[in-house]
Amino acid sequence: MNSANNEVEPSLAVFDGFPDQDRNEIARMYWAAFGPKLGVAIGPPDKAIALLSELLNPASSIVARGRDGELLGVAGYKTPMGAFFSIDFKVLRRHFGFVGAVWRGAILSLLMRKPQAGTLLMDGIFVTERARGQGVGTFLLNAIKQKARAHGCSSVRLDVIDTNPRARQLYEREGFRAVAVRKLGPFRHIFGFGSATTMIARSDQGS
Repeated sequence: MNSANNEVEPSLAVFDGFPDQDRNEIARMYWAAFGPKLGVAIGPPDKAIALLSELLNPASSIVARGRDGELLGVAGYKTPMGAFFSIDFKVLRRHFGFVGAVWRGAILSLLMRKPQAGTLLMDGIFVTERARGQGVGTFLLNAIKQKARAHGCSSVRLDVIDTNPRARQLYEREGFRAVAVRKLGPFRHIFGFGSATTMIARSDQGS
């Protein structure tokens, strides 16, 4: 595990990436946060967690931990060099077979976004239920802004869905502003939300 690169208080620290022994727990956390959106594409839960455990890329993640090393939250990001979550047809085929991999990959591709020059693309943020309300999300957002600066990016971009107003409120408090709205049309029946709002913040804001 890499050493901490930022601290807010002695009981909370952020680390780059995570070791292999944490893959399953982080996959479960990811599924708990995004399962309602991804259920059709990668469910049921046992298969989804196994898939995520293999696909999630620690090199594109920041992890918040407590004093004893307990996992509290994770923020993923995407650059031209890699993403926290990406589609790998071979891995999908291994878990779901050829036909299953084809249609699941097609559905997942609807959610994929491309990074833009000068902007770090956030690729998911989630906090354990027991750590909510303790500032972990804000801590991770500040760490993401620091990561953006380290990559030479002047801003951070993310998408928030219309069924998650609490997340949007957090992002707005941390300096993110809406710049576009993407409506899913009939695909809302697949993903369980009707639109996603793109938000951007300066990487030198709030940290």
